Amino acid sequence: INAVTTNGGYYERRLLRTAGLVNAQDELKTLTNLFPGEEPLFAAAEHIPRTGTPEPYRSLLVHNHHMTVTMEQYHGCSVDVRVIDKRLEDELYCRRITLVKQGTDQVVQFGIVRFNFHYVTQDVRDEILRGDIPLGRILIDYNVLREVELAAIVKLTAGPGLARCLQMPEGGTTYGRLATIFCNHQPAVDLLEVSAPLSLASS
Repeated sequence: INAVTTNGGYYERRLLRTAGLVNAQDELKTLTNLFPGEEPLFAAAEHIPRTGTPEPYRSLLVHNHHMTVTMEQYHGCSVDVRVIDKRLEDELYCRRITLVKQGTDQVVQFGIVRFNFHYVTQDVRDEILRGDIPLGRILIDYNVLREVELAAIVKLTAGPGLARCLQMPEGGTTYGRLATIFCNHQPAVDLLEVSAPLSLASS
């Protein structure tokens, strides 16, 4: 898979995804391969049932809402975005990010974003490119007509890349999700959103 998917490839995958013909492992590989590196992100990745997601990850991930808002509610504070890497090809903007507790270096989330700017205004595009505000907060503040669609939950074993980004031990376990944001009724954003490791709730 090329480092940056061409627009033609993007539209083809969106049609397949909408029809339910792209599986979670393929989508995960496509998003992670947008930023190939020497350090693998994951040592292992497993698509798991939503109902099998343990708490507190289930409350954090299994929903059709913006992760920005959910993370802020769970951690009891605002979050800042830090852009690790980014690239722009025509209208297709991709970036790797972390979310940190505001005013700290404590990472709460790692993410990969693939955004088709064709479906938003120039003002929204410019705000996102500045890289100062989390994506979900921008879409909310600009009142973009949007719908978040959860696609899959994944159980992840950290490789060196994810361990470094989430400040967690290599080989440790965490959970994430694949999702799509529809802007103005169009599938504009594909997301991988991974929580920092959390203590599991007692059964």
